[in-house]
Amino acid sequence: MSDLTDLYQQVILDHQRRPRNFGDLEDADRRAEGYNPLCGDRINVELKLGDDGSVTDVRFSGQGCAICTASASMMTESLHGRKADDADHICRGFTDLVTGKREPEDAEGELGKLVVFAGVREFPVRVKCATLPWHTFRAALEGRGKPVSTE
Repeated sequence: MSDLTDLYQQVILDHQRRPRNFGDLEDADRRAEGYNPLCGDRINVELKLGDDGSVTDVRFSGQGCAICTASASMMTESLHGRKADDADHICRGFTDLVTGKREPEDAEGELGKLVVFAGVREFPVRVKCATLPWHTFRAALEGRGKPVSTE
């Protein structure tokens, strides 16, 4: 097994067992729901925007597989404190990474430790698990009212 694969597995297990920023955000300005009918992941993303347009807090809740939960956990860590435009850019970069449109070495400077999810591209059915939190975050950021679906 490669070092990247080992790291990927360790990161997934750590964030799945101890998700960061899990739970409701009582004073959220924006909310969105996401659903992956293929594997049953259901996720809610709530965020609060500051006066300067930055994400002052972001949390997630719901039930998802290990990849979805780990992705959501790392997403909240990565996007907390970012300006809305920067957060949106990182969401798009992450999606490009896991769908194979961008190589890990090209994304490392921008995405940091999120590059461990590059291995998901080898399992196309799991790409939707990894990207669901990110699509749901973007829906919340944009104030979309309809639930996000991976189908």
